[in-house]
Amino acid sequence: MPPIRDKFTIHSRAVVCQDVELKGDITIGAGLAFQLLSLVPTCPPTRLWGSLGTVVHPKATIFAIAGAVVIGSNCIIEENVIIVNRRKEVMRIGDDNLFEIGSNPQPKESNVPSIGNFNTLSTKCRVHHTVQISSHCVVGAGCLLVPTEDEVLEDYTVVYGPEAERRVWTGRGKLQEADLRRKHTEYLKEMLPKFNRLRRGDGQ
Repeated sequence: MPPIRDKFTIHSRAVVCQDVELKGDITIGAGLAFQLLSLVPTCPPTRLWGSLGTVVHPKATIFAIAGAVVIGSNCIIEENVIIVNRRKEVMRIGDDNLFEIGSNPQPKESNVPSIGNFNTLSTKCRVHHTVQISSHCVVGAGCLLVPTEDEVLEDYTVVYGPEAERRVWTGRGKLQEADLRRKHTEYLKEMLPKFNRLRRGDGQ
């Protein structure tokens, strides 16, 4: 296997702590300037909030071993999360995703080929590379999601319990959740630079 060449592209709005382990071709971007939502189908979409940039906590690890890893805007990647792309295809992680502390442990890695928007991977869960996550999904704390065949989690799927059972939620409360996550991101962007040195991308 040829040596892995490092190339880090970190958007100016992103907050990536120095004590983060990066390897390979990785893009951490701010994405679109505004999230557009329309609550009424006949009405034009309205500006709800601006892009805040992704936040990567200390002790997180992102490895692009074969293909690149591209992370969208407003994501929160907490401590001891490890994201690994072992495939040649680009791993794309959308906007507004939350990776909670220690998600994907044993062996503490996520080989997921793609992740949509507004998903939550809860504390100490593990998701195998055979799983593709759509949008507004939740993988519960400690869940082990390792199907032997490729599986797509459809929008609004919730995985819970020791047997990784599935159910679908209605989406009720998603706007409140989005607002809370925005405030969480704003707080982290204010506090983390006070106690951590930040990492910059190549050429910055």
